[in-house]
This record gives sequence, structure tokens and C-alpha cells, in this order.
Amino acid sequence: MKTAVLICPGRGTYTKTGLGSLARFPDPALLARFDAARQALGQETLTALDTAPSYSVAKHSRGDNASALIYACTLGDRLSLKGINLVAVTGNSMGWYSALACAGALSPDNGFTVVNTMGTLMQERLIGGQLVYPHMGDDWQPDPARKAQLLALVAEIATRPDHALALSIDLGGLLVLAGNEAGLKAFEAAVPPAQGRFPMRLSNHAAFHTALQAPVAAEGRTHLPETLFTHAKLPLIDGRGHIWWPGTATAAALRDYTLDHQVTEAYDFTAAIRSAAHEFAPDYFIIPGPGTTLGGAVAQSLILAGWKGMGSKADFQRLQAESPLLISMALPEQRALVVQAGNRPA
Repeated sequence: MKTAVLICPGRGTYTKTGLGSLARFPDPALLARFDAARQALGQETLTALDTAPSYSVAKHSRGDNASALIYACTLGDRLSLKGINLVAVTGNSMGWYSALACAGALSPDNGFTVVNTMGTLMQERLIGGQLVYPHMGDDWQPDPARKAQLLALVAEIATRPDHALALSIDLGGLLVLAGNEAGLKAFEAAVPPAQGRFPMRLSNHAAFHTALQAPVAAEGRTHLPETLFTHAKLPLIDGRGHIWWPGTATAAALRDYTLDHQVTEAYDFTAAIRSAAHEFAPDYFIIPGPGTTLGGAVAQSLILAGWKGMGSKADFQRLQAESPLLISMALPEQRALVVQAGNRPA
């Protein structure tokens, strides 16, 4: 049986190509409970959002909608896995909440409560914003000097009066930065356009994983008690690259990290993937839906980790063509490798 690390996607992954993703959700009764919970809060159901005739950035990318949609898509794909030995779970940003549920530290319903609550609180507050900028080129070759230069610029901007700017997510070959409008504009003015789309603002995104989110973290702790959490059944890799081993990770400690550090400090997704590769050496790195946008960051993180000698995009593409190691469940041909009996050795 193939071993795998599950990598749960975060905000921004439910796009127009994601519409209809919940049609493959394997547990209709569970999805109905999610819908009922949202109806009770006066929110549009996930089913209605997912079956909308067209995608709306204004509606579908809102934190109170996107977070719950992404969680349901991720959990549904986790429940659909067959013939796979999951050895660890991690995620990117909001994907940490999904990872908790996929590893058993939150029940499916309690995971939904955490995700929907935090997504709603962040949308209501909407403190600051985010942008994305690359430190790798199109060849995905590591450029640590360039990365250091960009982070030094961020630190300098943050010292200016009334400017807030910080690293939000270390995302493979990308830096996700967060801050107030003055800080974001200053960075945009200081860097050259890159790859035809960067620096890129993220719509409906707040200054996640920075001190600006302290009020949201505090409110989350008010709404989400320790009783929602339990011991994880699988190892969890968090946004520091730290591994929470089953039997040692208490519910109290998981809640404290989830509703404090995870919200207010930078999220090092690159470190999480490095830990996943070096500690667990899985056959597959599986990305559940929705979408496929996290695949590049995972591949870049594996390159930065020196996994299997990879040092560039060409190296990754060669290995992926020889024997797939990165599985995006939103792609039918890759999904078939992990939801059908054909993935079992003869």
C-alpha cells in the first residue's frame, strides 16, 4: 500500500473551476449537517454556493463562504481515499483547520464549527490585506539571496511610520505578505513586476498570520472551547514545521496553537513540506480539492528541501513524469490513483 502525506489547501483555492466540487462529496448526510448549521446562522448553504450558475469573486471568495467550502471539499476528498496509508497530515494557512479534522483532532462537525467560525470572524473584521510575490524564477531554482533581499525590504517598510507589513506565509517559491494599505502599497512600489502577474493582491484576504489578527484570535478563543478538540489519530505538521505526534499532542495544546500562534504569527508552509518529506518520506504528497493551485508551492517546497535531488522545475517535472509523487485530487487522472483499488500493489 502506498504511503502518503495529505496536504490541505487554504484560502484562495476555491475558484470558478471549483464550482460543482461538492457533487463528489461521499457523505450526503454530513454535508446536509453542514448546510443546516449554516442555515441556523443565517448563512447561505454550501450546496447553494457550490451549485450557483456562475462563480462570483464577491461572494465565493468571502471568508465566511470560502473557508467552509474549502473545508468541505478537502474533507470529502479525505473521506474518498482508498488503498492509501496516510502517515501524516499538514496544510497551508486555513488548511491547518482542515488538517486537524483530517487527522482526527477535530470531528468532521467540530472541524466545520472551527472553520466556519474563524472564516466568519475574519470576514467581519477584515483587518488589512495580503499580496503575493515570488522569490524564485520561472525555473524554480532556489535563490536564497533574492529571498533575503525581499524579506529585508519587508522589514524596512515595517519600520516606517504608520506602515504595517510582515511575512504572512512562506509558500514555496512565493512570499505571501500581509499588512495595512500603506505597507502593501510601499512594497508594490518598490519591486518590479514579475512573471506577468506579481505583485498580486488577494481579494477578500485579511492580514492573516500577523499581529494585526490578534483581535480575531482573541474572539476565536471566546467562541471555540477546548472541548471541540481531541487527540489526533495521525501525526500533524503545523505552520512551523513542528510535528504533533499522536498520544503527545493534547487537546489544550492544539487549541492554544490553533487559536493563537497559527493566527498571529507567520505560517511556514515550506518548512511543513520539508518536515513531511524528510520525516515521513511518503510515496505520495496528496493535495485534496478544491482546485490545483497549491501544487506549484508543494513542488517548489520539495525543491527547496532538496527532496530526491531536485533542484529545478525541470527536475520535478522529470520525476513527476517517471512516477507521480504529487497527486492533485481535483485532476481526474491523478485522483484515480488514490480513490480506486488500482493504487494497491498486485
